[in-house]
Amino acid sequence: MNKLGLVFDNRYLHHSISLHSSENPERLRSLYMHLQQKLLCDCFTHVAPREATDEEITTAHSPFYMEQLREHSVKTDPFSYDKDTYLMEESLPAAKLATGGCFSLADRIMEGDIDYGFGLIRPPGHHATPGRGMGFCIFNNVALTAEYLRNNYGLRRILILDFDVHHANGTQEIFYESNEVMVCSIHQTGLFPFSGEQEELGSGAGKGFSINIPVHAQFGDSEYTYLLGRTLQGIVEQYLPQFILVSAGFDAHKDDSISGTELSTDWYANITHILRRHAAESCDNRLLFILEGGYNPLSLEESIFATIDALLQDTFNRPGILSVPRADKILDGHPMHQFWTI
Repeated sequence: MNKLGLVFDNRYLHHSISLHSSENPERLRSLYMHLQQKLLCDCFTHVAPREATDEEITTAHSPFYMEQLREHSVKTDPFSYDKDTYLMEESLPAAKLATGGCFSLADRIMEGDIDYGFGLIRPPGHHATPGRGMGFCIFNNVALTAEYLRNNYGLRRILILDFDVHHANGTQEIFYESNEVMVCSIHQTGLFPFSGEQEELGSGAGKGFSINIPVHAQFGDSEYTYLLGRTLQGIVEQYLPQFILVSAGFDAHKDDSISGTELSTDWYANITHILRRHAAESCDNRLLFILEGGYNPLSLEESIFATIDALLQDTFNRPGILSVPRADKILDGHPMHQFWTI
């Protein structure tokens, strides 16, 4: 059985307010209870998180943003900073612990202690830009992990795949001018943050290293598998990433009311097998999942366990990648063909 490292910690549940928010501790409370029970069977390694330092966080976020967070986290109105992204006294410690937990997993993978990792953290991060948090996100955990790998291990080709139903606008902005981190985001068109068009390809040295695949509502397993199957096959073979990071949002699930896409629980296992194959062929199995969205606690837990089970299996399946006409139209006219053979 593969060695899988998981980060989860009850302190992530402390980021909470009494007012309604889709991003709340109940997303993970039941999952954490079930993971505690599974610890007894030695299925995985529980990796303890640490808090990221201010110096580490300012590799992707501005010092001014850090000051704003400190200022608003002690105000009486938890939505004084942003109408969606609440801040209170426990928010910054939880957010620093979320980012630092990802660093802990990255270290263990690079040191060879574990084969794969999954940061079961909150708050999520992929909407956070260098100077602003939004969309429930405070620190951009996946972008900061990429910076951590670049600064501490000298990696120069990192692939970030984001399959959250919302566009990875913050991650894209942080690396828009870089060719050392490729950001590939598949997301439903017309949703927050209303960005992520095909034409957003990067600029300067980063031209061609931002890949956006906006999809229509009602797209499901077959369309997603075809779109990502073809795209990943091409870019992994040509870019040869040294590490694959996954912004793992589970809100494209058919039972998640925040979106109109129709992914099944099984799809998350299938994409995990596809990613395992690419990690095995390109980067010595270096594969780290970082939790983003997913707002139906039941489908979120089922999808996470489907992903974990796929990471633990001794061999990885090779899901069939069959052409789907309405998905084919998206790829055939995609401007990424200027840079990559897909």
